[in-house]
Amino acid sequence: MAGRIRDDDIAMVREQSPIADVIGEYLQLRNAGGGSLKGLCPFHDEKTPSFNVTPARGLWYCFSCADGGDVIKFVEKVDNLSFPEAVERLAARAGLELTYEQGGHVPGHEHSQRRRLLAANQAAAEFYAERLRAPAAAPARDFLSERGFELADAERFGCGYAPAEWEALTKHLRGRAFTDAELLLSGLASQGRRGPVDRFRGRLLWPIRDLTGDVIAFGARKLDPDDNGPKYLNTPETPLFKKSTVLYGADLAKREIAHRRQAVIVEGYTDVMACHLSGVPTAVATSGTSFGDGHVKVLRRLLMDADQFLGEVVFTFDGDAAGQRAVLRAFDLEERFVTQTFVAIQADGLDPCDLRCKQGPEAVRDLVARRVPVFEFAIRSELAKHNLDTNEGRLAALDAAARVIARIKDRGLRDRYAVSLDRWLGMLDEEFVLARVREHASGARRSFDPAAAGGRGAGRPGGPGTAGGPAPRGGPARGGPGASAGLAARGRPGAAGAAAVGGGPAAAVGPGVSGSPVESVPYDLADPVIQVEREALKLAVQRPALCGPAFDVLGPAAFTAPPHAAVRELIDACGGARGAASAQEWVTRLRDAAPDDQVRGFVTRLAVEALWVPRADGEPDARYADAVLARVEELAVSRRIAEVKSRLQRLNPVDAQPEYNRTFGDLVALEQRRKALVEKAAGAF
Repeated sequence: MAGRIRDDDIAMVREQSPIADVIGEYLQLRNAGGGSLKGLCPFHDEKTPSFNVTPARGLWYCFSCADGGDVIKFVEKVDNLSFPEAVERLAARAGLELTYEQGGHVPGHEHSQRRRLLAANQAAAEFYAERLRAPAAAPARDFLSERGFELADAERFGCGYAPAEWEALTKHLRGRAFTDAELLLSGLASQGRRGPVDRFRGRLLWPIRDLTGDVIAFGARKLDPDDNGPKYLNTPETPLFKKSTVLYGADLAKREIAHRRQAVIVEGYTDVMACHLSGVPTAVATSGTSFGDGHVKVLRRLLMDADQFLGEVVFTFDGDAAGQRAVLRAFDLEERFVTQTFVAIQADGLDPCDLRCKQGPEAVRDLVARRVPVFEFAIRSELAKHNLDTNEGRLAALDAAARVIARIKDRGLRDRYAVSLDRWLGMLDEEFVLARVREHASGARRSFDPAAAGGRGAGRPGGPGTAGGPAPRGGPARGGPGASAGLAARGRPGAAGAAAVGGGPAAAVGPGVSGSPVESVPYDLADPVIQVEREALKLAVQRPALCGPAFDVLGPAAFTAPPHAAVRELIDACGGARGAASAQEWVTRLRDAAPDDQVRGFVTRLAVEALWVPRADGEPDARYADAVLARVEELAVSRRIAEVKSRLQRLNPVDAQPEYNRTFGDLVALEQRRKALVEKAAGAF
């Protein structure tokens, strides 16, 4: 047994082991000012960095753990080593030879169990890599070549070949003074009837390294179809290898992960190789297990995952059923990250390795570039299971997707995805969708309550396919240019006007009679859509000469609230605004032709309610009328754009290219029309 390490050697190890460099191999450090660095503590979960490093003093300290020390203490804790093992590891890193006070100078000989196991794995990696060039390794080289990898690529990743023999590696390592016990403990050999035998035989191998670059395990792929063993065989759990905390390729990717603030999670060793060779050097993979909490902790340290707006974790999975299940696991793990999480899946089901072979490295980069948020992917996966061209299908899809959205714990994010779901479904009723999602989130079904759902449409019941409810509206119709602020933002009818209207005679629609075109349906007078539609109707009733044909061509669909639609239908039945004579005669004609007292009463209110003209004299002119009507049409066009976008998002641009192109052309035309209307409304004042 060797004795204690000399104090002078320990001091030399500290001196030759810059603390920022050593700790930087395990986690990302950023400038904290005053000559200090900070990062996420590797010894406890946190979202705000409290782990500080002071290079000038060679010390680290975590203000949350209330623990700290020098570089040796850090390696002890992070790798679960004894003090001598930590010193030996740092000495090897710095290329220093240690002297032991009771054992003399022992160059090249390791004294701790960990160092012995690391040395055995390194010797095995060199043995396997050398055998890859042997004639017997032709199947391994063919396997790599068929997947687009050259020998130079294999050398870069340390690939090797395990001979199809029982004791090839075992005999080699025995000749290097490793004991049978060390071979068994390292997982390089397994116990046979007559002693240790090679664990890996007739297989292509990838060395698995820790963050510092030490080989700690192997992953092996069988090559002989007659081999009854598993397709992939990994080193079992050992003192070095804990598969739940190790990511293959992290030693190569860690600096790019820190630099780009991005980590790409793939499923296999060849996928990691393909990504790195295609210009995605942030790719890593699990080794013999699914992605879990331990892997999350490793990535968070490398990303310094403390800001949800600065980094991203991209999961890539196969398009098969197993890949879909993996997506659900990623969904469950999403909340463990602070940064944004995404999913990237190739439509034809190709993994990154196959994609590189068939379509080139650009396709791999494009796959990552086309990532979508993991929540969005999970939601869209549910929508794809339903027929969105029918009310029944959309409602079923809504409930299925709502169950997914309900699992999002951040209420604000949950509501935003509910709004997006409304757009993807093409329902155009945000409040209805929000309420449905909130029902699932609360775990209790309840009747739709727009007031509880909030938003500009609070108080308006119903939704698509709801009996007696108002026609659907919302989404981009209220979220288009200027919609959220209404006309008030530009000095036109807005919030202030709505408040005044609300206090006047038009605050209520009317008593309502069941079955009437205008039922007692409260609506939000602060809603910019309500304001603009109401102002347009007041102009058509009070000043038809200013509106004329411009109002008539809007059509009933331009007015979304049922009371407004009823009055618009009445005006059309009376010959339209272009056929009006004097204002008094026109109002009389409308009241006489009204189908019931409710519509008649609403026409009366529109006739007496003040116009909200941004002029000192309060008198409207043609420019004001043009602006209001342009705004109404803009909102109608925005709703149509939402419908077309909804349709476009449901089309596959490859499988339905002609229809996709036609729909896209319609969208471009509508966007141009909306732009012109916005300019017309803005330029009229």
